[in-house]
Amino acid sequence: MKKIILLLLLIITVSFDAPKEDAYDVGEWFKFRIHYGFVNAGYATLEVKDAVINNKKTFHVVGKGYTTGMSRFFFKVDDLYESYIDKETGNPYQFVRKINEGGYTKNQQGFFNQSSNRVTVKDYKHGNEKTFVTPKNTQDILSAFYYLRNYPSIDKINPGETIAIDMFFDDETTKFKLKFIGREDITTKFGTVSCMVFKPYVQSGRVFKEQESLTVWISDDDNRLPVRIKAELAVGSIKADLDAFKGLNNPFKIKK
Repeated sequence: MKKIILLLLLIITVSFDAPKEDAYDVGEWFKFRIHYGFVNAGYATLEVKDAVINNKKTFHVVGKGYTTGMSRFFFKVDDLYESYIDKETGNPYQFVRKINEGGYTKNQQGFFNQSSNRVTVKDYKHGNEKTFVTPKNTQDILSAFYYLRNYPSIDKINPGETIAIDMFFDDETTKFKLKFIGREDITTKFGTVSCMVFKPYVQSGRVFKEQESLTVWISDDDNRLPVRIKAELAVGSIKADLDAFKGLNNPFKIKK
């Protein structure tokens, strides 16, 4: 169960948007219920707010993750992720990462300079500051989710094709790659939802069984909302289901 919420926040960055409409706006909120085997392990939420950074209008995105019940007794998780995203370009200005995962903690804030392709990370836990060179349009872990929801031409992707973006995380920039599997109707608490199915590439070994151990179902509508996530781990599996939502920018299409 270690780092369940962190994995969820990483996985859900595979959400995309059709080119005709914006996938999200201020006021959007949704919650995931996370299961570890048959155990209700916790919840994760994401919310979009308004903010102004350096006289620029931004989306202030807040992500929270936490364990509940017996899961909290065995492994306490309280995670906070924030990102300030330019409303015009979709690129981040700042990010916040405050996590406590079974006693493993981080307290960081990052500042992007998109014109010089650099990010400065202040580590408040260790009292240091580092600056890193990044590729153009580099995203943080949370902004990547919203950036990809408005990704162009996703409706033209074919099964087997991959998409990659640059994402800054844990003091380095990596290529986050996703493979499109196809489309599938799944049963949810809200009814039957048509979904696009993706597999993010992950590192096999200590946590995941294989490179393609994650499967993500994204609503096949203008919201591109994550509906279900499944991860096959080295020990056991995690399943996360959309549990509640409000303030969507587009109708959430339910077949029946």
